[in-house]
Amino acid sequence: MTAVDEVRRIETDATPTRFARGWHCLGLAKDFRDGVPHPVKAFGQELVVFAGEDGTINVLDAFCRHMGGNLSQGTIKGNELACPFHDWRWGGDGKCKAIPYARRVPLRARTASWPTMERNQLLFVWNDPQGNPPPDDVTIPEIEGASRDDWTDWVWYTTLIEGANCREVVDNIVDMAHFFYVHYSFPTHFKNVFEGHVATQWMNGVGREDARPQATQSGVPKMLGNTSVAAYHGPSFMIDDLTYHYEDGDVDSVLINCHYPVSENAFVLQYGVIVQKADHLPEPEEMARKMGDFIKIGFEQDVTIWKSKARIDNPLLCEEDGPVYQVRRWYEQFYVDVEDVSDEMTERFEFEIDTTKPNEAWRAEVAANIAARASS
Repeated sequence: MTAVDEVRRIETDATPTRFARGWHCLGLAKDFRDGVPHPVKAFGQELVVFAGEDGTINVLDAFCRHMGGNLSQGTIKGNELACPFHDWRWGGDGKCKAIPYARRVPLRARTASWPTMERNQLLFVWNDPQGNPPPDDVTIPEIEGASRDDWTDWVWYTTLIEGANCREVVDNIVDMAHFFYVHYSFPTHFKNVFEGHVATQWMNGVGREDARPQATQSGVPKMLGNTSVAAYHGPSFMIDDLTYHYEDGDVDSVLINCHYPVSENAFVLQYGVIVQKADHLPEPEEMARKMGDFIKIGFEQDVTIWKSKARIDNPLLCEEDGPVYQVRRWYEQFYVDVEDVSDEMTERFEFEIDTTKPNEAWRAEVAANIAARASS
């Protein structure tokens, strides 16, 4: 057998048991301000999230250091979380503040407290296996529309993905071709830039007429296409400035795609949409809901693939597949100690795909599908 005839073998290293360093979104901040503690499984352990009377949201290890009571079954008393077992009162800083039946609190009565941040009406928790605090230059940017009255509220979705690793989500930022086969559109422009802790995708897209009709129907304006600038800020939080172009005007929106790991083979996928209000949008909230529901269909298709596919560390690529190996090299910076982050993981890298051949093939396929339906 010649080298050309050799069957390429799939190479797969063990799934990492270490969890990415960085800010991870736990969801809408308001959902944690309902007066009760919330259990959250993340980073291979159980956490508890609660907001005290002062409104500050805190994240602690879920199990009381006294006798192991589950704090997520406890009660919020003032700014402290009381264990359901013996009523030990834990503050958001991880210190035991009071023991009602004890003369004094032991000096070492501490539990793990996780750094948190609220931004864009969302709650973030910082994870670092080395225990370092979050650096000032690694953060989540402000989304202007998230705090303005001329934008809608978040339409938010949460789903648990079991049997897949977080890397599958991040690979999508360079995967041009899957937008046609999975998400019913094809890119007319596609470019990636990786630099520092940010990975960005620029994309212009056109909807597949054989999958979602573009012609005006029942007074619905024709959609002409979309433009997207999507950027991961760290390992798990993507902000997509997404504009849909219609005959009667543009619909400006922000799409969030984020996740946090539960275990090495499970993660919680979350995504949300806000839409800017405009004169040609009589019901912007309904538009946000429709967009979210459509995006949900695409993510569900992704999930089906992720859960059934093989983890592959040596993907066999063609020229139009994009910089898969480079984005994985960028992603690796979040799984090594800070002192082991190399220049090749963070230095600027740009790659633009020539979309000429893909678009010729995809337009021909769409036309053939439409013709086949017309003749049937």
